Amino acid sequence: MCKDSAMTSAHHVVVLLLPPVIGFDATIPPLVFGNARAASGEKLYRVSVCSADPGPAQCADGFAFACGAGLEALETADTVVVPGTLRRSVRRDGVLDPAARAAFERIPDAARVVSLCTGAFGLAAAGLLDGLRATTHWQAAAQFRRLYPLVQLDEAALFFDEGRVLTSAGLSAGLDLCLHVVGADAGWRVANKVARHCVTPPHRDGDQSQFISWPSPPRGAAGTTATQHWALGRLDQRLTVGQLAGHARMSPRTFARRFTEETGLSPARWLARERVRRCQELLESTDLTVDTIAQRVGFGTGATLRARLRAEAGTTPSDYRRRFTST
Repeated sequence: MCKDSAMTSAHHVVVLLLPPVIGFDATIPPLVFGNARAASGEKLYRVSVCSADPGPAQCADGFAFACGAGLEALETADTVVVPGTLRRSVRRDGVLDPAARAAFERIPDAARVVSLCTGAFGLAAAGLLDGLRATTHWQAAAQFRRLYPLVQLDEAALFFDEGRVLTSAGLSAGLDLCLHVVGADAGWRVANKVARHCVTPPHRDGDQSQFISWPSPPRGAAGTTATQHWALGRLDQRLTVGQLAGHARMSPRTFARRFTEETGLSPARWLARERVRRCQELLESTDLTVDTIAQRVGFGTGATLRARLRAEAGTTPSDYRRRFTST
């Protein structure tokens, strides 16, 4: 795993396809990891794609992937990503078929293993999720529980990071998890650049529900996006729901409801998260003192910043800076 900040050599990510695969999921790892670069422009990850079956990897979506690597790529993997799958052995029988088992046996014990969507069925069939918290697409949760009772499944979560093993919920949650991995490896400054390239929000928390409703605003109705950008430019100031609602020209109650519908977070939770993200970026990219950063991101004091960073990221400013300043 990429635990040191330098990432002196490209971290090898191998995408293991278990056909028939969910095409959208299979495109996420090359897109995210393939576009993560150090400040020098050097790619931080080397991405290989292989399949448990010979020939093109068939997708449930009516097309196939021509894989550029063989299963031997798994033997040098630092991270293995298993996208969503409809493979009968793991989705209906609860076991690895011989081809899938042979693929999983090539994964080094030290490699990080990540599943996207129903790729969690493959990890569970391999015994990698026994006793761990995990998630998968909510529509597959009942079947997952029947097949893999030893896994602590929580289908309401976007993703879980259990150390060596990580799992995401359905579809776009795979983007969130891969960005989370980049952020953990290389810092949120790098992850945010990748998110901008992918035209996706830079971060959603793993414990955020995957059951968020995303209604289309009524024609002519103002959303909260402009107010979000306005607030991001004023994180150093004290911001209240009333101020945000005033900018959006809504009542506080309407604004809070609309904001939660659009972001999945309350305004207060969103502001706290964005302040931590800004704090992380400043720790990564500047030599500013903790007290100065606290003022710039709206935490006021270094003590408050330390408490928030510990709660959100499980680390201290000095440890975070030491880990990521050379990336």
